[in-house]
Amino acid sequence: MGTLPVFRWQLAPDGYATRRQLRARGLRPGGQGVAAQLERPRRRRGPLVAYLYRVDCAKPVRAMTPARWAALAKANAARRCCPACGRDAGYVIPTSLGTCVPCAYPGPHGSEGST
Repeated sequence: MGTLPVFRWQLAPDGYATRRQLRARGLRPGGQGVAAQLERPRRRRGPLVAYLYRVDCAKPVRAMTPARWAALAKANAARRCCPACGRDAGYVIPTSLGTCVPCAYPGPHGSEGST
């Protein structure tokens, strides 16, 4: 494998895009390798690097099937369920706490919080 072409920040030629730019166009890399990279110099640290993919080799994004929608809904519901009290917190449980906020910081009113 040869070396990748390196472009300065915001100076990539047409026909190249990052993953986010591909996704905004409804595309995905589709198994192709990184075609080039952008580098943005920084002071006192290494440069910021963004990988680029060829737009002409990109493939359309796969459509969501009902089974994939169901799996995504189940995964998101599991992220909202508190392991300590078993309730749906109504928000994604912070990984830094590991439990819902009332369980992590019980107030004078017990695990019900300040309601």
